Amino acid sequence: MGMTITEKILAAKSGKKSVKAGDFVIAKVDLVLANDITAPLAISEFRRLGTKVFDNTKIALIPDHFTPNKDIKSAEQSKILREFAKEHNLKHYYEVGRMGIEHALLPEQGIVAPGDLIIGADSHTCTYGALGAFSTGVGSTDAGMAFATGDVWLRVPESIKFIFNGTLPKWVSGKDLILSIIGDIGVDGARYMAMEFTGPVIRKLSMDGRLTMCNMAIEAGGKNGIVAPDDITREYVKGRVNRPFKEYQSDDDAVYSEVKTYDVSNWEPVVSLPHLPSNTKRVSEVKGMTVDQVVIGSCTNGRMEDLRVAAKILKGRKVADSVRLIVIPGTQAIWKQSVKEGLADIFVDAGGVFSTPTCGPCLGGHMGILAKGERAVATTNRNFVGRMGHPESEVVLAGPAVAAASAITGHISHPDEVLS
Repeated sequence: MGMTITEKILAAKSGKKSVKAGDFVIAKVDLVLANDITAPLAISEFRRLGTKVFDNTKIALIPDHFTPNKDIKSAEQSKILREFAKEHNLKHYYEVGRMGIEHALLPEQGIVAPGDLIIGADSHTCTYGALGAFSTGVGSTDAGMAFATGDVWLRVPESIKFIFNGTLPKWVSGKDLILSIIGDIGVDGARYMAMEFTGPVIRKLSMDGRLTMCNMAIEAGGKNGIVAPDDITREYVKGRVNRPFKEYQSDDDAVYSEVKTYDVSNWEPVVSLPHLPSNTKRVSEVKGMTVDQVVIGSCTNGRMEDLRVAAKILKGRKVADSVRLIVIPGTQAIWKQSVKEGLADIFVDAGGVFSTPTCGPCLGGHMGILAKGERAVATTNRNFVGRMGHPESEVVLAGPAVAAASAITGHISHPDEVLS
């Protein structure tokens, strides 16, 4: 019996010839990740063991949620990471001036690679599956133990295959694909399962689009999202990953718990209304819903492709007087490239603000908190009650094209409404 790409990676990392869904394994990790919220607890648990880190090149600490530090408490949190990184001479420590939003930074810097097993004390660690890696979020305690042992205990997940056929219509992006999946199967439809994305549409989808899709696998309850490596993957990692890695592909006779097939040819951009990512609607169904704030960025949609799409719509236009536009690039490199290409000027000239990289408003941290009764359209990944501020505020999830168009009109809009 064949294996899926997820099963092959877990078998290789646990020293087994084969594994199947439901097996329990102890696997070697290629990277352990934590941030300014989750690392302090992981470090505390690690210190109880009284040992050294298993490998100072395989731990990444990235303070990105409340950085630049917004208050004394966040400054103290970041200080814990800084001192730990210095104490153990960690290779991968990035903060203000060098940092980025963790799930944008690590692929960009070539720190994660195809075939890797990555765990992170952040639920959106599933992002790196876009490279053909097994990547999943864990608790801080698990991360702390992995700092010491380099191991993680896992149950091999079942896999669901999502096949995308047809031709991707204009303005429909990876964000629309994943929101549509979540709308179809629900926020627990892939609970503790590997979500494998494939088909002709995925094979033509950019790496930025794949990263967006895998980033939100957790919003369907997935253990991991994953795309098998291909020429797009190889072109992306070329010049970034400077170490050996191994590519894996699913076998033709691999076993899946379910196979879902979609034809996207007649799709249109979608949004997810409050207060669940699964509350997905076509933009045409909700046009006219007013907006107070638009956030373009985050680990889901803060990459170059996202900012270019937004800038194309915003160029030469003004944000509605009733709207606050906040644009947050995923990394310093993306910030610099945006300046070089003139995108930063477009955002500012339109009446928006162009920020340093930070998670900021995505988790209700800073840089754009919502007041009571306010509504935001955001390219972020969650729209739970109170996610971006007051519990009586609302977040509508969208891709960068819809977000930019909505910033101009002051209500949820299809990009063609602005460009026609």
